[in-house]
Amino acid sequence: MDPLRKISLVAGGAYLLTFVSIPTVGLYAPVRESDYVLGTTSPAPVVLGGVLEVVVALACIGTAVALYPVLKQQGQARALGLVGARVLEAAGILVGVASILTLVALRESDAGPDALLTGRMLVAFYDSVFLLSQGFLPAVNALLLGTLLYQSRLVPRVLPVLGLVGAPLLVASDLGTLFGAWDRLSAVAAVAALPIAVWEFSLGVYLVVKGFRPSPVTAGTAEPRPVQDATV
Repeated sequence: MDPLRKISLVAGGAYLLTFVSIPTVGLYAPVRESDYVLGTTSPAPVVLGGVLEVVVALACIGTAVALYPVLKQQGQARALGLVGARVLEAAGILVGVASILTLVALRESDAGPDALLTGRMLVAFYDSVFLLSQGFLPAVNALLLGTLLYQSRLVPRVLPVLGLVGAPLLVASDLGTLFGAWDRLSAVAAVAALPIAVWEFSLGVYLVVKGFRPSPVTAGTAEPRPVQDATV
C-alpha cells in the first residue's frame, strides 16, 4: 500500500474513533444527580464513559502524529503546534476522566452525606476541564489544521472551511458558558459545536475513503525506500 494512503487511513480512522465518546453524555448523567455519592446504582455506565474518553484521548494524539509527516511540508511550525495542542487536549481529557473516577471511588467508599459537597465539586471540576480540553482546544486545532489543509489542498477546501468557520463559533459558545449565559449541555452550546463536529467527522470519512489529493506537499513524503542488494 502507498505510504501516503496508510497515513490517511490511520489519521482518518483516528478522527472517526474520537466520536466514540458521544454516549458519555448519557453515561455520565447519573453523576449530575445531587445525591449521586449516596446512591446505590451500578457505577458501570460511568466507568464505561471514562473508558470511552480514554480512547478518545489516545485517538486525539494519533490524529496529529499521523498527519505530521505530511503537514510539516506545508508549515512545520503549525504542524508541530497541532501535535502540541492535541497532546494538551488529550491530557485535559485524561484529567477529567480522573475526576470522574475519583467521584466513583468516593461513592463506593460509603463516605456519607459529608461527601456530597466533594462530589459536586468533582463534577464542577470535570465541567471546567471539559470546557478547556474539549471546548477551546478543538477550536485551536481547527485553526491550525484548517489553514494547513486549505493551503495545501490535500482535501476539498470545503472541509477545512467548515473547521475555520466552526472555530470562532465554538470559542464564542465557550465564553457564553464561562460567563453563565448558557449551560455547557444546552441546545445553544450543541448547535455552536456542530460545525466543528461535522468538520472532524467529514475529514475522517474523506481520509479513510479517498485519501489525500495529489499535491506538491506530498511529493517525496513517506516514499518507500528501494530495497538494496545486500551482496558483497
